[in-house]
Amino acid sequence: MSAPEELGHAQGTTDILLARAASFAARRRVAGGGSARPASPATGVAIVACMDARINLEAIFGLAEGDAHILRNAGGVVTEDIERSLAVSQHALGTTEIILIHHTRCGMETLTDDGFRASLAERTGVRPTWRLQSFTSAAEDVWRSVTALRSSPFLRASASVRGFVYDVETGELDEITESPQSAASAPTQATA
Repeated sequence: MSAPEELGHAQGTTDILLARAASFAARRRVAGGGSARPASPATGVAIVACMDARINLEAIFGLAEGDAHILRNAGGVVTEDIERSLAVSQHALGTTEIILIHHTRCGMETLTDDGFRASLAERTGVRPTWRLQSFTSAAEDVWRSVTALRSSPFLRASASVRGFVYDVETGELDEITESPQSAASAPTQATA
């Protein structure tokens, strides 16, 4: 019962989700979950990912409640707010590793900053002051973002910053370990 048409818009999707939340709380009380888990993630990991509903981070990484900080936005792009949240995650809550996830068939690859901002201005009468931060290649943006995170003076507590592109069709993760542009321009070795 997760498709919007099955949720019954006459009642309101939010009301149905709130009923599910109440059931969750009741099951937790029955199971003896009266005490909250610590705010510090058990794994010491913070994950930055796209908000795309096809990416189930808990299932992909086998995460349970309390295991990791999960930060999501359109495209999984590194914004000032993502950097702020990661700084809190590290310096106040003890995380030391960052995983960055972009994905195949991302809508951010089909939009442009100027085009989207103009469209919003036309629809709402107000042009946003913020940048969309669209990109043309998920792999290139992952590398750019990993580089930015590694060079942030606020995230020096990171023992590890790694970036991946998640394939929404196969469920596989492809680690981006170098700039896709430099990898493409590297000379190929001849085999004997």
